[in-house]
Amino acid sequence: MVVLVTGGNGQLGQALQAVSSDCVGIDFHFADSAQADITDKDQLHALFSQIKPDYCINAAAYTAVDQSESEPEKAYAVNATGAQNLAETCRDFGAKLIHISTDFVFDGQKQTPYTETDATNPQGVYGQTKLQGEQAVAAVFDQYFIIRTSWVYSRFGNNFRKTMLRLASERTSVNVVNDQIGTPTNATDLALAIVQIIQSGKPAYGIYNFSNDGVISWFDFAREIFDLSGSGIELNPIPTSAYPTPAKRPQYSVLDKTKIHETFGITIRDWKESLKTV
Repeated sequence: MVVLVTGGNGQLGQALQAVSSDCVGIDFHFADSAQADITDKDQLHALFSQIKPDYCINAAAYTAVDQSESEPEKAYAVNATGAQNLAETCRDFGAKLIHISTDFVFDGQKQTPYTETDATNPQGVYGQTKLQGEQAVAAVFDQYFIIRTSWVYSRFGNNFRKTMLRLASERTSVNVVNDQIGTPTNATDLALAIVQIIQSGKPAYGIYNFSNDGVISWFDFAREIFDLSGSGIELNPIPTSAYPTPAKRPQYSVLDKTKIHETFGITIRDWKESLKTV
């Protein structure tokens, strides 16, 4: 089984690299943005011709949530046009696409976990372009798995966990919002879930949610990070209104993982348990 990973140097790409050696029967090829610019369809065709993948995992995305508000064209080019280019290339070469999306496709107004069939209503450029990417994939062909995830962190790249640890080394106190509710996702757990989908061989195409288990605020997440690291930094809860950002975040974005668990038998780890492993 040949699997191409775009965005190979991102958080998820590096997590997939870390688990790839244990994936018997899968020949992974990791491509960064220079090797697989998903906005360049000709380059994608050349790469697919060379590698001939059975699956393509699209871990490439424009993820600068706030910056996307001032660079909507860049966000659209990668998140929407890029997704369409990959879907069309997968269709042309007979490959299946696993496309990573986000909780930002929702408006955050629910108070119960979002299912895959809940109405989307993104509140910013990032969420809008990711939704447009989902729609573009679905319009091209039906051999796709779209996985919506949230609050991704790891030991790789830039993420909330690393930011908190850096701040703990630089400051005596930090303020973190406590009224945005969701669930962290360990990138390694997401990588293993994707591998399990591939290894299952099930043609159960469609949209799936994946994150770790639990319902917390960013403040709760920060507190656990500091507790596990033994940091003595003072942590203060603040409302979102006290920390304005260019992009609006979903107030509530807990994802219901019932579908991915029941379809593929994927075990969902508790966020605290998973954080300890990182």
